[in-house]
Amino acid sequence: MATARPRPQVIRLTNAAAGRIRDILARADRPIAGVRIGVKNGGCAGMSYTMEYAAAVAPTDEVVEDKGVRLLVDPKAVLFLLGTEMDFRTEKLSSGFVFNNPNQVSACGCGESVQIKPAEVDEVAAG
Repeated sequence: MATARPRPQVIRLTNAAAGRIRDILARADRPIAGVRIGVKNGGCAGMSYTMEYAAAVAPTDEVVEDKGVRLLVDPKAVLFLLGTEMDFRTEKLSSGFVFNNPNQVSACGCGESVQIKPAEVDEVAAG
């Protein structure tokens, strides 16, 4: 009988990102089941990352628990996000979440949108 190999984790959080999400959720004015992460078409490079509060876990969500934070990955985004590390950075004039995505091909000059290719399943299995 064939043995199922473990599924790769779609997305990982840095300590800074996990801490920032925990801080935000602690101040929420309603119950939050997790933070839904996805991608959408748009912008000059073709796609952009999305983040939103989720009141409930959808049956099709890919649930990722990392450093005490629950991320709900939109099933349409899984192949675009495989291997991604989500960070939170604070710089002199701005702060925000940053996606370090090995599937990202390019980004627009303003940094609001990206071009992402779906992950190669063989690459993910090997890594």
